[in-house]
Amino acid sequence: MFSNDFLPSNLNPFKSFLMGGFECADQQNAFGNRVNLYKASGHDNYLEEDYNNLKVLGIDTVREGIQWSTVEIKPYQYDWTEVERIIKISHSKNMQVIWDICHFGYPDDLTPLHPMFARRFSNLCREFVVKYRSLVPDGYLIVTPINEVSFISWLGGDVRGTSPYCIGQGWEVKYALMKAYIESIELMKAVDPCIRIMVTEPLISIVTSNVSDVKSLLEAENKHFEQFQVHDILSGKMCPELGGKPEYLDIIGVNYYYNNQWINETHEFLPWAEEPPHPLFRSLYSLIQTVFTRYGRPMIISETSHPGEDRAKWIRLITQECISVLRAGIPLLGCCYYPIIDRPDWDDLNVWHHSGLWDILNPISLAREANLDSLKAFNQFKKSLDMFSLFI
Repeated sequence: MFSNDFLPSNLNPFKSFLMGGFECADQQNAFGNRVNLYKASGHDNYLEEDYNNLKVLGIDTVREGIQWSTVEIKPYQYDWTEVERIIKISHSKNMQVIWDICHFGYPDDLTPLHPMFARRFSNLCREFVVKYRSLVPDGYLIVTPINEVSFISWLGGDVRGTSPYCIGQGWEVKYALMKAYIESIELMKAVDPCIRIMVTEPLISIVTSNVSDVKSLLEAENKHFEQFQVHDILSGKMCPELGGKPEYLDIIGVNYYYNNQWINETHEFLPWAEEPPHPLFRSLYSLIQTVFTRYGRPMIISETSHPGEDRAKWIRLITQECISVLRAGIPLLGCCYYPIIDRPDWDDLNVWHHSGLWDILNPISLAREANLDSLKAFNQFKKSLDMFSLFI
């Protein structure tokens, strides 16, 4: 367990516990086509309206991304026009932004296995901090250098779902991404020593159905604990040659969805809504408790949502789990509903997931349609948190 001594005053840096995340993936999909879900969801055109809608819900903190593939127009040459617009509008509305520098996408001429990847990425991160501080010199700056290294390493390194379209090279991709991650932190801290780093990784549970077989239990356990490689590299516990340090593991964000628990041998997802619960299904509270026991760092649920008709039911489940975590005294600093606005599928932009609090039913206008059941459940989430705060 790490010490909290390097946390500035041990203060919560977030403006609100409830947060909203806007889809910002800009990777090349399984067919080699570049996507930009920031634009595909209409968030570029509805930016102010989206912020206004969140303000009504009491949300003052959001996750946004800069779309690296769009910003770096040539190696080491950047177009910050859209990023500046987000900074200015969010600042004018007193909306705090947690910034993703790389949310799955890289420039066309780069992959994580390129020899200049780390240098290009760390320079981008440094220049982002310089740009941001030129516009907002004071206050917290919270950055996620690379979102879900574990997932994107698997997607691009093992199953050819994105660049670099490899099979069996997931570890090599992960190692390269973490080299870039750590170098970026070093350069950002050289510009702004007080910058906060929020690591966002999937929170999963991998189990075996052969609970009486020792080999099966060990294999599932090894797979389960691979999810912590990013944290261990970042903190210097693993691969120390990359330069990780305990203070780089600053705020831990966990991304948790309905399909984050599965059986190792069959890859069958464990059902989350069964009554009584499936005997192998673990509560979100117990999973978060494991992470906190392992690292002792402040945490947030950095992504969670559910597609389709079970959205409201999922929000009610997350509400209960958050209250359980808070009652246990674990420093859970926030919960981000992600994506809070509907999004299309990466590999088929004609398919919409309908997982946000607002749906997009017209793919031409991209107008927002409130999902009333989800909004009702979300407002109850806020009331439950308010009630909890009265009794602590």
